Amino acid sequence: MTGFIHRYEPATKAGSPPLLLLHGTGGDENDLLGLGEMIAPGSALLSPRGRVLEHGMPRFFRRLAEGVFDEEDVRRRALELGEFVADARKQYGIGAPVAVGFSNGANIAAALLLLKPDVLAGAILLRAMVPLSDPPKANLAGKPVLLLSGQSDPIVPATNSAGLAALLSEAGARVEHKVLPAGHQLSQADVTLARSWIGSVEAKAA
Repeated sequence: MTGFIHRYEPATKAGSPPLLLLHGTGGDENDLLGLGEMIAPGSALLSPRGRVLEHGMPRFFRRLAEGVFDEEDVRRRALELGEFVADARKQYGIGAPVAVGFSNGANIAAALLLLKPDVLAGAILLRAMVPLSDPPKANLAGKPVLLLSGQSDPIVPATNSAGLAALLSEAGARVEHKVLPAGHQLSQADVTLARSWIGSVEAKAA
């Protein structure tokens, strides 16, 4: 395995898509397991810990300031994460996962979609921003993406999340973008919408 500390919970229900859980700044491999169980009961859960430390807090890539990313690092770390997912799929015998990322985890998931489209079956991006100012031309034909933004999010400007939705749509993804009456933190509405969206993705795949 490519050097990520991680947790793996095997599926308990056939036909549910595996989830790749990607935590926010300061989280770890245990952070989103509960969320994964709530939105896709019975799915296999693969949850790595980010390998970059910012003042001792794990993240998935470096940033230069809040909202300003070290884009070279974003690219390198996204490719490392893609290798980890490929190795984990072989080791655990799972299909391509749907990423569920929050904040920094959502940003690396968006970068992974743009840099290595085949790694993910889709993504739930919670409070995500545009990860790369000059992204490669990706082919996301038909890939389902749910983008949930907070109306009063102090970190992610509305224009940025709308730009991400447009960027992924232009690459061919089936993007559903909802702006919730929330800040940067997750709300019950995020859980409810994510669960119903995963159900619709499962139904289409069946």
